[in-house]
Amino acid sequence: MTDVLRRGRASLAFSFFAQGVAFALLVTRIPAIQDRYGVSDALLPAFLAAVPILAGVGSVSTEQLVKRIRPSRLLRFAQPVVLLALIGVGAGDSMAELGVSLAAFGLAVGMLDASMNMLGVSLQRAYGRSIMLSFHAVFSLGGIVGASLAWVGAHWHLALFVSYLPVVVVLLPLCLVGSRWYVDGEGAAVAEEAGKAEGGDGIVFKLLLPLCLVMTFAYIGDSTVSNWSAKYLQDVLGSSEQLATVPYNVYMVTTLVGRAIGDFGVRRFGAVAVVRLGALVAAGGFAVVAVAPGAWVGMLGFTLLGVGLCVLVPQTFAAAGRLFPGASDAAVARLNVFNYVGFLVGSALVGALGDAWSYRGAMLVPMVLVLVTLVYAKSFGAQPDRYGGGHERPRTADVGRGSNGL
Repeated sequence: MTDVLRRGRASLAFSFFAQGVAFALLVTRIPAIQDRYGVSDALLPAFLAAVPILAGVGSVSTEQLVKRIRPSRLLRFAQPVVLLALIGVGAGDSMAELGVSLAAFGLAVGMLDASMNMLGVSLQRAYGRSIMLSFHAVFSLGGIVGASLAWVGAHWHLALFVSYLPVVVVLLPLCLVGSRWYVDGEGAAVAEEAGKAEGGDGIVFKLLLPLCLVMTFAYIGDSTVSNWSAKYLQDVLGSSEQLATVPYNVYMVTTLVGRAIGDFGVRRFGAVAVVRLGALVAAGGFAVVAVAPGAWVGMLGFTLLGVGLCVLVPQTFAAAGRLFPGASDAAVARLNVFNYVGFLVGSALVGALGDAWSYRGAMLVPMVLVLVTLVYAKSFGAQPDRYGGGHERPRTADVGRGSNGL
């Protein structure tokens, strides 16, 4: 049993890593993609918005599919599609080909994100201790690797296809091999049984709503850093163009470090305390950024943001699993949609406020939203099992069923 769980954890961690690499390779080469296909500045936002919108569709579809298909099988299908769609983005010649590739990428990413976190939640329940942050730490590591590879491609003026192909050639077979050891949790049977008992799918949206809001606020904060940190440092704080690229890299590194050690904090102090501390640190980071007199103080603020925001998303998924232990797959799929809502809202919100008011003032809005997380922190605590199982570890027969029949 221990070997089954360990292999399942390692294979799932690699999937998170591969997803981090693929996503970073796409978003960090957007200027090159725009140049290759001749996408105008006016049309680019439509292409960029289509990806998270379709990802939301993919996540919603996953909720329905897991009633019939195990999350491990969906993940085994979705991850190759994401990687092949990345190749399609680099190899196409026309705007239509770009649209098809981005559509496939978006739909598959939604399915991928949902199924990965479903498996992560069920594995955490099987382990009986917090491990969810470790998966997202590996995702952050993949993002750093992907961004570094993208920098190499841009520095050497490599074509997109040439940049993407070696990465996919390495990752794709490793993902397919690793998928043999995915471990499903209690599965759809428990959720279906609970749903019949409740006369529905077992999800009470009123209970899930606080977590949906926290997920949205966390991604508004994250998208603020990814989309506006460089512009803010250069245009508002007067840094050089080279220095303006540093905050996001620092943010990614502190996110990785925070997630790598975050599980120990959850085990020692509990999820509620860790989420509250993360929200306070993130709000402090936005406050520092808003009042920073110069670039170096601004970078300190973005560093604090990485430390604070990094714990919110993984713990939100974990809390959904605790709230609905008999229907955690459906809860994770619905919650995952608000990942993309926050990403869409955050980028547009800060830009609109910055143009209409000031970028310093715009930084206070995500600060306030992150602080609202404190109101909902109790939702991250352990909840009584609504289906009579308590918080005991799943039965051996349930946990041991990997996608390869283990």
